[in-house]
Amino acid sequence: MRLTADVIGEAATFINTVKDRELDLRGLNIPAIENLGATKDLNDTLDLTDNDIRQITNFPYLPRLKHLFLSNNRISRIDAQAAKYLPNLLTLMLTNNQINELGDLESLSAFKNLQYLSLLDNPVTKKKHYRLWTISKLPKLRVFDFRKVKAAERKEALELFGQEGKETTLAKELNDTKSKTFEPTVEEPKSNLPTMGLTPQEQQRIRDSIKQAKSLDEITMLEKMLQSGQIPEAQKQRLGL
Repeated sequence: MRLTADVIGEAATFINTVKDRELDLRGLNIPAIENLGATKDLNDTLDLTDNDIRQITNFPYLPRLKHLFLSNNRISRIDAQAAKYLPNLLTLMLTNNQINELGDLESLSAFKNLQYLSLLDNPVTKKKHYRLWTISKLPKLRVFDFRKVKAAERKEALELFGQEGKETTLAKELNDTKSKTFEPTVEEPKSNLPTMGLTPQEQQRIRDSIKQAKSLDEITMLEKMLQSGQIPEAQKQRLGL
């Protein structure tokens, strides 16, 4: 089932046990992240557990989102650009996915505020240095795989891998061990909004701009263009049309 604006609108939203507003999108066989601009950044927690998602990518700007649950999917790739759109993410649950190599975890370092992370039951957990390597990427990490991160672990990780800009030889070698299974030709998800009156080029330019939008107001304006099929003259130059 595609993650359309209608699916998002019909999904259960509630105040959870820690008093956060949560959107429940569990167990819908969703194949890709798309159309999350329809949430209008109203949620603290997004639950996408038990779906068929392959990549962490294609998020709109969601500064309110703090907790993201993606366990029991098929994720093998984490787009480093996703962190730019989720600047306040504290929790990322990725238990039972398909992350294979230590180099595939490099993009986690872009999540500067991440405090809670689970990668249990991913193939990468069997790699040597797995725990210390991941700790070295996330300076604010407090709990990793449901175990508290200790000061001694941080010290050992620093000795093994160095720090940003001063990486050790081992760190550089591990960073090059990225998975070969990712296929970059996967078709990008598209908005489900109607597009009558727009050329294919105009539709694509607007969709690209939605992905790069920095605020909810900008996303809303661009989605209205798609829905109405009209682009104001003042916006055409901005979109390169």
